[in-house]
Amino acid sequence: MTSTPGTAPGTPPGNRSRLRRRAGTAAVAALLLAGVPAGAAVSADAGTPKTATGPQRQKLTVSATTGLDPAGQKIRVQGEGYGLTTGIYVALCKDNGDNRVPSPCLGGADMSGGSKASQWIVPPGDPYEGDLASVFGPGGTFDVEIEITEKGDGLDCAEVACSVATRADHRAAGNRTQDVRIPVAFAGQEPGEPGGGEGVDVPAGTVSYKSAAEFTSAGKPLDLLLHPDSKKLYVGADNLADTADVDERGLHVLNPEDGTSESWISQAPGSTGALRASAAARIAGPLPGDGVVYNYPLRGVGSAKSGDEAASGVWLAGSTITDITPGTTPDTVLVAQGATLSEIERATGTATRTLTLPGGTRFAADPERGAVWYTDLTAGKLHRVDLASFTVTGSFDLPGGPGMAGFTETDPATGAVWVGVDRSVLVFDAAGTLVKTLVGKDLARDAAFDTATGRAYVVWQDGGDLSDPANDNNGTLTVYGSEDFAPAAKDLSLPGNHSQAGAASLAVEPGGATVFVTSPAEGKITRLVRQVSPLVTHAPEDLTAKEGEEVALTAEAEGTPEPTVRWQVSTDGAQTWQDVEGATEPALTFTARTAQDGYRYRAEFRNDVGTTRTAAVTLTVAPATGGDSGGDTGGTGDASNGAGSTGGDGSAGGDGGTQSSGGSTGTSGGSPAAAGGSTGTAGDSGSTVGGGVAGGTGTAATSGAGSLAATGATVMSVTLVAAALVGTGVLVHRRARRRTEGAL
Repeated sequence: MTSTPGTAPGTPPGNRSRLRRRAGTAAVAALLLAGVPAGAAVSADAGTPKTATGPQRQKLTVSATTGLDPAGQKIRVQGEGYGLTTGIYVALCKDNGDNRVPSPCLGGADMSGGSKASQWIVPPGDPYEGDLASVFGPGGTFDVEIEITEKGDGLDCAEVACSVATRADHRAAGNRTQDVRIPVAFAGQEPGEPGGGEGVDVPAGTVSYKSAAEFTSAGKPLDLLLHPDSKKLYVGADNLADTADVDERGLHVLNPEDGTSESWISQAPGSTGALRASAAARIAGPLPGDGVVYNYPLRGVGSAKSGDEAASGVWLAGSTITDITPGTTPDTVLVAQGATLSEIERATGTATRTLTLPGGTRFAADPERGAVWYTDLTAGKLHRVDLASFTVTGSFDLPGGPGMAGFTETDPATGAVWVGVDRSVLVFDAAGTLVKTLVGKDLARDAAFDTATGRAYVVWQDGGDLSDPANDNNGTLTVYGSEDFAPAAKDLSLPGNHSQAGAASLAVEPGGATVFVTSPAEGKITRLVRQVSPLVTHAPEDLTAKEGEEVALTAEAEGTPEPTVRWQVSTDGAQTWQDVEGATEPALTFTARTAQDGYRYRAEFRNDVGTTRTAAVTLTVAPATGGDSGGDTGGTGDASNGAGSTGGDGSAGGDGGTQSSGGSTGTSGGSPAAAGGSTGTAGDSGSTVGGGVAGGTGTAATSGAGSLAATGATVMSVTLVAAALVGTGVLVHRRARRRTEGAL
């Protein structure tokens, strides 16, 4: 957005110490030295300190913030500018956001002086000074060491956002003026702030699903398959008794976007070879390009694609087919007929090999690892069949005893076997070891996997018996990480989805953006779409400027639906916030005024799922000064790198490039300043850009890019560095004329 006209409300906060002479040059130095670390720079290196500013201008610094050892690591915590009337605790705490007490904390509220995980620091003369508490140094300073772990004392930083924080001690528990937080992350994690932002109503980046449409054009749905090539939704269906005028049995082909019917294959060959109306009980898998192989009652194995008038198929000898999946070749299928497992030629129905197991009815194939997993819930066993030899190579116990069969599915990415039994899902690894038991409030009925995201989807159905207190007539969709089994989305209630009329099934679009769930009792398929609450991908940083400079803060977030943004400002140290009028773009640009010194800014992103805020950043504004601010002794320019002439003492030329309010320009390489300015040089602060006094004009060195004697860094193009700084959330650049606009 452009600058917002108006005057900053209120008056400048009193008793603020002004910046030292060198601090006024930070904006120009930032433009020229994008690659040179500054005091508050943030690095991904765990050994790089990170600093935050508090509501009363406190400064907190933590020695390491990322890649921390979950088992335990000592870190150094330093502070300055803390009030000398209130004691504080220093600890690793759950970060609950602005104006909320950081709690719980590792080490608790240490009032014994014995904790290594937290430190208690009090003003001089405090009755607890000594063995129990450390004492603030001059200027409200402290320098302590704490030992932190990922988990302990009711805190689990693997599950919640954590920060090293200061907060008022137990004698002033409601005092939020001492809260200063620096997000940290242990190995394998990312910091909660500012990377992802602070979720207000749900955590930043929360994934959930919502109903986008309901399809009722496919009878009583029994099974689903979203074809990987044609992208058509195939539905195996039985007749829906509520529609007495139409027999809806068969294979339905739907447009997955709106559910419109593209084809309906209602007939398949029966035991005599004659066509007859047949339900599609279970879909085995896709055919190349389009079409599916499926089982139709009682012993039919058929295939059809969109547009076919009838299915082609064969009728098997033996008992009823209880499960079906693709075979080891494109022309075969694996078929379970109770405890008998056979590989069948689809064209003739001939069994090429057969194996009889001790018991069971359902199975799942893992062709990648050459295995079939057969479940026998009556005996409480899981059998592994080797596909190459067609022999049983292992049997494993299913804990819990006999139960209601739900499903048996394998995760193609990991080879894990997921078995639904009653209200639980048992997860076995590829070696047959039980690694996880997932417990739900409903009956586990089907599972599907998305290898693109590493997610496992489980649909649970209510039992439908309302006399049972455990039933409420609603089912549930859950999503898990397929490797760590952690919830990967908010659980979604499926109203009316119960098991009285058949088992629910599901299909997942690759990438997980869309999920389809059947409800046989209601005769419908629900299309669910993924939503993601805003996740901050680019956050602003603390900003230092001078009166009259134009400044810009930038922030970006991603989410589904696309989030909107608004900027907010706090004039009282993050105690209260108000919207910046008209500030609804990723960049907030305005002219800095001394009245805004200490103001805090944040961006708030919103969509239908939730609200996420960036961490608050502080604007520091110094009064505009001329070129007579003086400076420390200048260094000697390096002529070999085009640095310009030898520097003097810098007494009149200004230190490090202070620019006057009149908009004069100095040199980029340490050449003498013109009219009224003493010679400026590359001193120990790095550069003498803007070294001339008010109204003077310096000249740039013409022998190439200047060098910085103190750092050895090459002066970059201001345009290029300014663009780089926009990418990090900060842009400060000087204008020849002072502007009168401000952003609150």
